[in-house]
Amino acid sequence: MDLPLLIVDGANVVGAVPDGWWRDRRGAAERLRDRLAGRGGPEGGPFEIVLVVEGRARGVESVPGVRVEDAPGSGDDLIVDLARDAAGRPCLVVTADRELRRRVGEHGARCVGPSALPA
Repeated sequence: MDLPLLIVDGANVVGAVPDGWWRDRRGAAERLRDRLAGRGGPEGGPFEIVLVVEGRARGVESVPGVRVEDAPGSGDDLIVDLARDAAGRPCLVVTADRELRRRVGEHGARCVGPSALPA
């Protein structure tokens, strides 16, 4: 059986904390990736974790436990595609973006906000 899919909206999660991320978007995405790899996702339990990055955060390498996907355009569009392609397995999206929540919900994904991720 496939693990549940956890899709993390990198731009939205990084942007939720005003820690100077805008000066180094790629570095902020790498720190998020490493946090996910070290602590996993919300709600206990194992996930296949996909971190979606866009814009100046592109080029972050995947690491064991976290696959990083560069969005060629809108990160939201890639997240919706990933949720749609989850093919019936449980899918959880981490974002505070209301419109994105609505869009992935149409494909059966559940959503939690950035604060649900382990610190």
